[in-house]
Amino acid sequence: MDQQSHSTPQAMGVAASVTYPAAAGAPYQAVYQHLYQQQQQQQQQQLQIFWADQYREIDQTTDFKNHNLPLARIKKIMKADEDVRMIAAEAPVVFARACEMFILELTHRGWAHAEENKRRTLQKNDIAAAITRTDVFDFLVEIVPREEGRDEAVPRAIPGGPVDQLYYYVQQ
Repeated sequence: MDQQSHSTPQAMGVAASVTYPAAAGAPYQAVYQHLYQQQQQQQQQQLQIFWADQYREIDQTTDFKNHNLPLARIKKIMKADEDVRMIAAEAPVVFARACEMFILELTHRGWAHAEENKRRTLQKNDIAAAITRTDVFDFLVEIVPREEGRDEAVPRAIPGGPVDQLYYYVQQ
């Protein structure tokens, strides 16, 4: 039986080769890729809706006194930098909102990973997968390591790469 082997350039961790039987695997690969693309489009739409809602909420905000995160803690973190001498009153408010939005988006992306794995409980590994899949969160890869042996291969799109191929990266 002919074997097709697909490997990718190393970009994030080690590229794992995926081998498919040439005759039998082609239809399954096409179906899986189609389902994967649909799932990615759905997640992208959900994120667009999320950000549209966030912008709408920001525009409609009139009460700047109530916050979900403690301003005193945010000020304390800001003052941890020895170069910071004074903090304007609105700075912690803006940081609180930015932190809230950051946490919400990371949670949203982690939840998408949990749903992909047919779970209804958000786990640390889901957050780690969200970080691994999203380029803007690359600064967190070392801080939130993936657990060994669980969901080792994470599909990740290669910017500018072909749309019809899936690449799997295994964290070292």
